[in-house]
Formats: sequence, C-alpha cells, structure tokens
Amino acid sequence: MASTILRRTTCSAVKPMASGGLRIAAAQFRAFAAKVEVGTDIVAAAPNVSLQKARSWDEGVSSKFATTPLTDIFREKRVVIFGLPGAYTGVCSQQHVPSYKNSIDKFRAQKVDSVICVAVNDPYVLNAWAEKLQVKDAIEFYGDFDGSFHKSLGLEKDLSAALLGPRSHRWSAFVVDGKVKYLNIEENPSDFKVSGAEHILEQI
Repeated sequence: MASTILRRTTCSAVKPMASGGLRIAAAQFRAFAAKVEVGTDIVAAAPNVSLQKARSWDEGVSSKFATTPLTDIFREKRVVIFGLPGAYTGVCSQQHVPSYKNSIDKFRAQKVDSVICVAVNDPYVLNAWAEKLQVKDAIEFYGDFDGSFHKSLGLEKDLSAALLGPRSHRWSAFVVDGKVKYLNIEENPSDFKVSGAEHILEQI
C-alpha cells in the first residue's frame, strides 16, 4: 500500500508492526474530500442525526417508528462500523457483510462491543436482507434512510449510474467513545480492498 501514488493525503493513524515498521491506515489513500477523518467525533459531526435500527414493519409500528441517537450507538463503546452502497447488491452481499460475519468472534476477542452495518436504505429492507444473510445475531444493521448520516460525514455518493440514486461510499471505521481511531474508504464503491473485516482487525 505504501507504494500507492497518493492523490489526497489526510490525517491518518499508524500502528507498529512486529517487524518494527509502521502500518499506515488505508483511509489516507482516497481521491475525494470526506469530512470525517481519524480523530473525528462522529456524534459531534452529525449532531442532529439518528439512525433506524433494522426491524420488521410491525416492529416499526409498535415502536412508533423510533430512531436511535448516535450517542446510544457510540458513547462509551468500542464499535466497528462499516458502510456500503446498499442491501442486496453484489459486493455487499457476497463479500462485505460475510467478511464481518465470519470474523465476529475475532472482534469479540478484541473487546469490540458491537459490529454495525449502515446503509442508505430503510430499516425494513435492511431487516429482510440481514435475515436472508443470516447475520442478525452477529451484526447490527441501521438504516440511514435519507442519507443524512453519510452526508454529515462527507461519505455520500451519487450512484444514479447504477440506478441506485444517492447512496454512500464503501467504508469502515473503528470508533472508540465516538471518536474515529481508524478509517478506511474504498476509492470506488465497487472496490473491496480496505473496508473488509480482515483489514480493520489488523488495525485494532
């Protein structure tokens, strides 16, 4: 990765390696200006944003369509969160989510309180998708139905060319008490190089 030509460099985190070298968080290699970076307090960056936990329609009605404040998700917790373009899409279904499902025990061994998937979808679609992938016991799914969470972090992406409309970049982060410790953003939403579970496990 160190040999990659940089088009934009942002604040990044480094981690000592057993060999004595340093591993540079891949988040610094990206070709757009996201608002979020290592050190960002996610709750402060999106002060008026709430997410919608994946649920059935009946559960939504019974909860009076309650949303979840970011403080409840991130404060005083060690959280791994990853975002993706959308439910039922190819890379998301075949690689991205499965990588976290298959690594859940490793995250728990690292004392991660929760592994979260967030997408610009309604919570009902995400609920059905999580059930289809059989991951509800391992991963928490949250809907960013209007994209406000991703817009606040500068991670929105227009995917109209793929008939998806406004969505998000593919990304992952390790967040401790609301502050981003490591951040990885794919250069293209169809890429799956730095946002998977294996990569962020090496960073924690």
